[in-house]
Amino acid sequence: MLKKIIYSIFLQVLVTATFAQNNNVPFYNDIIAFRKQDSIQAPPRGAILFIGSSSFTMWTDVQKSFPGYTIINRGFGGSSLTDQIRFANEIVFPYQPKQIVIYCGENDLAGNDTVSGQTVLNRFKFLFEMIREKLPNVPIVFISLKPSPSRAHLFPKMKVANSLIREWLSKQKNTAFVDVYSLMLMSDGKPMPDIFLSDSLHMNPKGYAIWQKAIRPYLLK
Repeated sequence: MLKKIIYSIFLQVLVTATFAQNNNVPFYNDIIAFRKQDSIQAPPRGAILFIGSSSFTMWTDVQKSFPGYTIINRGFGGSSLTDQIRFANEIVFPYQPKQIVIYCGENDLAGNDTVSGQTVLNRFKFLFEMIREKLPNVPIVFISLKPSPSRAHLFPKMKVANSLIREWLSKQKNTAFVDVYSLMLMSDGKPMPDIFLSDSLHMNPKGYAIWQKAIRPYLLK
């Protein structure tokens, strides 16, 4: 545990220094856009924070999807769990959220054939422990990896990652695992074709309606 904390501190210092000096850092423009947005209108403290990849980025009406809740969406498209770790100081801790909802891991698998379901779990655990170190009592919700038709070749790895993360979270306090994977399948086990955009990767409003219904019971008032 101490070794992980030391590495976490080292990583944060290294990334902060690199980020400050080099705009070639991946997703630099996304982080700058968040900073600019926050400078124009300071986000409220104690909101529910959504972080992750493009499935959150493209949920542009997420606030309307959850009336009565205050949502901050800091998903940035194409990102992996390693990117969430890299930019935790930018997209998590400044907001002092009362709850964190995470959707990420798909791009980890898609980006490198050597990444396994176990790798995704390990990366998620690292991010989780980073958050717990600074925000020990904030509830964390993980949304299962979704069955995107364009990534059907990754379904076996996705199932492993989802299973491992679900099992691990069941032993952690103040956590929840939301299974959207099974909700997006037809009776024959194939993904519903009418809930995705033409790229067969991202969701249309029908897909987000499934997510909204699945996630809402887990959000804190």
